[in-house]
Amino acid sequence: MELTPTALALLGLMLAAWTFGAVWLVVGALQRQRAARSARSTVRRLSRIIDNSPAIPLLVRPDGKIEGPDRLAAWLGLDKLPDFISELDGEEGGLSEYDQKELFEAIRRTQKTAAAFTMVVTPRGSQRSLAVRGQLADPVVASGGAAMVWFFDFSESQGELSRLRAETARARNDFAALVGLIEAAPMPMWFRGPELDLRLVNSAYVAAVGAKDAASVVEQQVELIETVDGLTAAQVAGQAHSRDLPVERIVQATVGSQRRTLRVSDLPLGAEGVAGYAIDIEEMEEQTRAFRAFRAAQRSMLDQLSVGVAQFDANKRMIFANQPFQRIFALPNAAQVDPPRFERFLDMARDQGRLPEVRDFPEWRDELVSWFIEDDPVEDAWSLPDSTHLRIVAQPMPDGGLVLVAEDRSEQLALSATRDTLLRTRTATFDSLFESLAVFAPDGRMQLWNRSFPAIWGLPDEVLDKHPHVDQLLDRISNRLARPAQRKAIGEVVREATLERKERGGRVVLSDGRTLEFAGVPLPDGNGLLTVMDVTDSTKAEEALRERASALEEADAVKTRFLANMSYEFRTPLTSIGGFAELLQSGMAGDLSDQGKEYVGAIIASVERLSQQIESVLDLTQSEAGLLPIATEEVDLLNFTTQIVRAREEAIEAKNVTLDLRGDKGAGSVHADPRQLGRAVGNLLDNAISATPANGRILVALTRRKSGARIVISDNGEGMKPSELARALDGYRLPGDDGGDGKRGLGLPLARQLIEAHGGRLEIQSEKGAGTTATVLLP
Repeated sequence: MELTPTALALLGLMLAAWTFGAVWLVVGALQRQRAARSARSTVRRLSRIIDNSPAIPLLVRPDGKIEGPDRLAAWLGLDKLPDFISELDGEEGGLSEYDQKELFEAIRRTQKTAAAFTMVVTPRGSQRSLAVRGQLADPVVASGGAAMVWFFDFSESQGELSRLRAETARARNDFAALVGLIEAAPMPMWFRGPELDLRLVNSAYVAAVGAKDAASVVEQQVELIETVDGLTAAQVAGQAHSRDLPVERIVQATVGSQRRTLRVSDLPLGAEGVAGYAIDIEEMEEQTRAFRAFRAAQRSMLDQLSVGVAQFDANKRMIFANQPFQRIFALPNAAQVDPPRFERFLDMARDQGRLPEVRDFPEWRDELVSWFIEDDPVEDAWSLPDSTHLRIVAQPMPDGGLVLVAEDRSEQLALSATRDTLLRTRTATFDSLFESLAVFAPDGRMQLWNRSFPAIWGLPDEVLDKHPHVDQLLDRISNRLARPAQRKAIGEVVREATLERKERGGRVVLSDGRTLEFAGVPLPDGNGLLTVMDVTDSTKAEEALRERASALEEADAVKTRFLANMSYEFRTPLTSIGGFAELLQSGMAGDLSDQGKEYVGAIIASVERLSQQIESVLDLTQSEAGLLPIATEEVDLLNFTTQIVRAREEAIEAKNVTLDLRGDKGAGSVHADPRQLGRAVGNLLDNAISATPANGRILVALTRRKSGARIVISDNGEGMKPSELARALDGYRLPGDDGGDGKRGLGLPLARQLIEAHGGRLEIQSEKGAGTTATVLLP
């Protein structure tokens, strides 16, 4: 059977339609599969969010069947969630019978009326508090009148709420007790509101102002305190409220029918207002006046005594000192205006020499301070440097103070103590001196000596105990002399001091190598004093110093020769290198390529830079050695500085720096070496140009001083820290310094040496980020 073309065409269309339908079915199936996977993922994510949320849902259907997560069963103390709402009342867990009934009724009411409810339940055997919120479930979640119940755990909030309720009740009770206390207080008390009007007064206040009751006082705003210095009581309370500081004052007021003295206090209470109270101190004031009169009479009587009396309070501060006490201890008049403490009084007396000389004054002062806590009076005797003898009696007072009595007994003890004091002083003086001393009578016999005298000569003490004659003494020490003939010189010194009343000295060397220096001094009583001192160490030190001085002179000569040699050795080859480079640059050796000309230019620039460095090193070294030649002449300061600035125009313009030269003919002239001073000022100016950034500013100011001239060079560059400035003045390179101009290495030390060589001074102030100022002071 043969098909016609039309039949074939129809068959092809049917096959194509069939293929298109199959493809469309496959694509639709894939889209539904992807949507299903997305829905499952969304469901899992929402389920996990609900599981981790602070609230747990419970779905209650109309027949009482419930659906919810197992986490709710754990909150309720159950092993698993029951099937019906009526089974939430368990024996060991779940809700109590009352809570379960209330929850069941609330859910039924919501299912019937669609009204939401809120309640609080507590599971059996648990302190957990659960907030329950119920509402009608969304039809999408469940249809047919189901209820959605949410459980929230707010145990901490419930505990905090209980604590706040307890604190509120306690505060209410405390406030009631405080109000009762204020009402029962015997002193007037009041309270003002934020507007400073009276809000509350107690019975004492009502009685003080003579009012009917507290309500009438508040209504009429009756003030207890009168206007003082133009300020009412409310205005003073306003000052306390505005400053938030208590204000206390003593005023006169009418209490009842009497005029009384009151101590009034206004206490700010923040935004609530100001509280106040008044204390009657009239009796205290009367006692104070009586005590002041008694104290004035007592002190007037004490001023008539010849014995010094001073009183110190419990804080160890002097509250009274009569005239004899002030005279004995030389107290200044300022001590009456600003009474000193006990320790300060001792310091003042010690500065005036009115205390005994002690070895450890702080420790001795602490011992005197302990008098305040003694149980019984303390008596002591003080001998002052001016031979004043004081009898000191310290009487502790019951209030913790101290009464100090000083009696001058110098006249009573002067006659009996003069001879003993002189003997002890002489003996102590002799024994405490470093020199060896011996006193000889005019007949040549030894009278006195100190412990060092026999020790320095190596003599036994029993020899001197016999008071030997000077000749016998010389016989014993002659064998210890390096040259025994020198014994005659010692005898002559003693004879001239005792008989001829002349001073004479000498020096001897002992056989053991020691060197002794001796001298004879005539004494006012006709005796002669022989002093002997061991000068071995000083003699050796003197010899060592002489040797060192010779070595330094030789080193200085070597340095001079070295500088002269190095000046030639450095400059000769450097001059040759520069000359040959200039010949190459001029074409004497033929034409050079561009690169060769560049090399020759670099050589010439390096030679010039190295020449400057060598000259700086030699000048700095010569300046430190004091060999730098300075040829001074009269230099006009303005022209001199202008030339230095003009010489650096190219460098200034290259960095686009603004230089401000301030000065006139009034700067005058100075006597200086133009070359050396120009190098010093030029180095400072080069440093300023190098440190100043592009578009920066440099100030050069010339001023005339009374004793000379001053040059100030200031820039607004980065500046230096103190440590960096110290390194720069010592000649060390700063961190990050490329040393392009060769000035920061030795420029500052050389400038300082050159300025000091002219008798001037260089001062540099620098601050990081603010710039540097160099000041040259010339005589």
